[in-house]
Amino acid sequence: MAVLVATVLWAGALGFVLFAASVMRTPVAANEKADAIVVLTGGQQRIEESARLLKDGYGARLLISGVNTRTGQSDLIRLSGLDVATFNCCVDLGYTALNTIGNASETQTWANAHRYRSLIVVTSNYHMPRTLVELSRTLPHVRLIPHVVTPTAFDTEAWWLSPVTMRNLVAEYVKFLPSAARFAFDRVVTPFDSGSIATVNGAHDPNT
Repeated sequence: MAVLVATVLWAGALGFVLFAASVMRTPVAANEKADAIVVLTGGQQRIEESARLLKDGYGARLLISGVNTRTGQSDLIRLSGLDVATFNCCVDLGYTALNTIGNASETQTWANAHRYRSLIVVTSNYHMPRTLVELSRTLPHVRLIPHVVTPTAFDTEAWWLSPVTMRNLVAEYVKFLPSAARFAFDRVVTPFDSGSIATVNGAHDPNT
């Protein structure tokens, strides 16, 4: 039993190191367009970056998923930096999602309604793996292009020495594991479609 416990702890620690090292890598600038863009709420930097992608023509529409019910359209126009005409024309607001699973469900409904086949996904670096897993479960035939946003409070050079960064990474890793397990189970039940997995791209700086 002691050997089993030690093995599980060692595997968990190794998995965390690999997870943290992956999400804390310096992102590569994205240069690929998609049908549309989805951003998961969690900070102004995410919204600003998704709005920039919309303005630059990387996608035709933008979904802001997980908007707080107390946040009005005028607040989001201000946070995004978009002009009113562009916002009214090309931005959709999702108020139903309360967590990442909810974000995936909300995005699924929106993407299916518009028949999108590719999406640029905007969220924080540490949150991206779980986001892609949940979106890949709900949208197996949609190509997902990750566009990461690095929180300004994160220490990307020596993340293991930063209490704030480590706390966020550990909390996210604990949430990621069951998401990955659900994804793996679904892939056993449903044949894997390689076209549904995200292509690897990154983005600028700026939780569910």
